[in-house]
Order: sequence, then structure tokens, then C-alpha cells
Amino acid sequence: MKLLVTGGAGFIGSNYVHHVLKNTQDDVVVLDKLTYAGNKENLGAFKGSLRLSFVQGDIGDAILVPQILNAHGIDAIVNFAAESHVDRSITSPGEFIQTNVVGTFELLQSARAYYDSQPLKKETFRFLHVSTDEVYGSLGPNDAAFSESTPYSPNSPYSASKAASDHLVRAYFHTYHLPVLTTNCSNNYGPWQFPEKLIPLMILNALDGKKLPVYGDGLNIRDWLYVEDHCKAIHMLLTQGKPGETYNVGGLCEKTNLELVHTLCHLLDELVPNSPFVPHKNLIHFVTDRPGHDRRYAIDCRKIQLETGWQPSETLETGLRKTIQWYLDNREWREHISSNKYNRERLGLNQPKK
Repeated sequence: MKLLVTGGAGFIGSNYVHHVLKNTQDDVVVLDKLTYAGNKENLGAFKGSLRLSFVQGDIGDAILVPQILNAHGIDAIVNFAAESHVDRSITSPGEFIQTNVVGTFELLQSARAYYDSQPLKKETFRFLHVSTDEVYGSLGPNDAAFSESTPYSPNSPYSASKAASDHLVRAYFHTYHLPVLTTNCSNNYGPWQFPEKLIPLMILNALDGKKLPVYGDGLNIRDWLYVEDHCKAIHMLLTQGKPGETYNVGGLCEKTNLELVHTLCHLLDELVPNSPFVPHKNLIHFVTDRPGHDRRYAIDCRKIQLETGWQPSETLETGLRKTIQWYLDNREWREHISSNKYNRERLGLNQPKK
């Protein structure tokens, strides 16, 4: 296949590109706007590869996207492009509406026009939209996990914008017969994750002896999914998923934020035993909870398991160990992220050591 991967220089998108180029014969065109979280260095391992093309641009560009689709004879679009950080959606919701709602709409428009003009691709073309479990809202401690039939109940500007994009994707299947698939995943972690998210922020702060900020009482529960397992699921659905369907992808690993941070600290103590900040758990610092903080997410992913045979291969400990080791082994990437003045201010990396 020839794939257009939007947001392919971001965290999950770049991991997906790595997965495709290492494990298949498919060619990839990456379209990425290269905002704060998009980084071409994430794709540096394939620099010069004839199977990878990179275009800097916006999914909402109604001239550029059709040019890419036609010039490369694209067989499938995998849409990772999104504003995705909840905290940022609270302070700057307009960016999320523009990218996640308007951008997805324009991408669907381009995909629809291309699909209608390509009679030979009618049976094979796919538009796979990557979304989040946050569209379902928040669960109580004894509630059943989110399934594909759980009603949407978003609680933040981020999750509301993703819910809107999901509805648009569904509408383009039912109205225009565009062969779409939607995935709703739980919290991802792994290599190349921009360190405003919990796990990389904890790792980088701990290595520098900075405080490890934990919201509220730390008892918010998330289901954690190693990013490579997510990428495997997405690629399986491109060929085995049913158009028009939604698939939940989860790690089958519910942990409180505090449990997660303690596990990270334990692994850091083991992997960096000579650090002056051992035990790293002493760096944990509770901070005021954020507005609208959902209490619990959990994913029921039996549908994808039954239809494709997919299973997550990493436990939380094996996935976290690989993730920490990656950050330890990629000091240059870490330093580049941390040295950028914009990123340092956004991540709070200018705070003094404890």
C-alpha cells in the first residue's frame, strides 16, 4: 500500500511510521504541520529512504492534500493529526477546534473527492481516524469499561473536539459511503513522546532532579497502552477492519496515576542506580488538580481481539522499562527538546532542582 500518514512526525504517528517501514513493504507519505509536538527527528532513522516522503503542511489545506493524494496514488489515509493535550485545551480551546474539527472536516472532504475519482480503489481505499477514549467521558470505580457502544460524554475541550471529529468521520461513511474506520485508544506511552505528557515528563524531571508533579490525590485511573502495540492494532485494522466500524484499543492495564509514578520511580532507581536523586519517589509532589479532570478511563477491547486476534504484547512494567531505556539512550533527542525555549517554558523545565 501507499499510505498518507497525517501527523506522522508526532508521537504515535512517528511510531506508526517506524512500524510500517520496519515490518511491511508499504510506502509512506508523512504530512505534518510541525507544530510544537511534531519533530522530523522522530523520523531520522529513515532519512534518505525511498519508501518515505515528508511534506510539511496542514490537513486542512484543500489544495495541498489533494495534490498529495493524486501524486502518490494513495491507498489509505491514517489520520493522527490532532491537538491532544488536555491542559492546553483548557487554556487554548480554539486551536483544538481548528485542528481537530475543522482540520478533520477538510481532510474528509479531500479524501471523499479523491475516492470518488478513483474507481480502481473503490474496494481497497481506507480512511482510518485515530481518536481517544476520552470522548466517552469518565467512569465510576465500579462502572463497566468503555465499549464501542458507550454513549459519548466528553468533559474537556480536547475530548469534545475529538468527539466532534469522530461524528464527522461516521457521517462521511453513512452519507457519502467513504470507507472509514475509527479507533478509540487508551493512554499511549513509549519512545518519541513529547514531554508535556505524564510519563515522559516524569522521566525527564526525575533524571534532572526536578519535582514530579501529580495532580490532586493521584488516584485518577487510566488504562495504559504501549505505543507499539497500538501501532500493530492500527495496521491490522487497515486490512482486517470493517468500514464504518469503530474499534476500541486498550492496554488492559488500569493504574492510578500515583501507582504509575511509583512504578516509574522504582524502575529509574534500578536503571540509574548511581543517580544522586535515588530514591526518585522522594521527588513526587502533589499539585492542584486541573479543571474537569476525569476520574477513570477503562477500555473494553474485545471487539478488535475477536475480529483480528490482536492482543497487547507489553505489560506496564515491560513497556515502561523499554520507554525509560529509550529516553536514557537518546540523550541528544532529550536535550534538543529541553533546549528549545518555547518547550522549556511550556514544560516548566526552568524550575530549580529540588
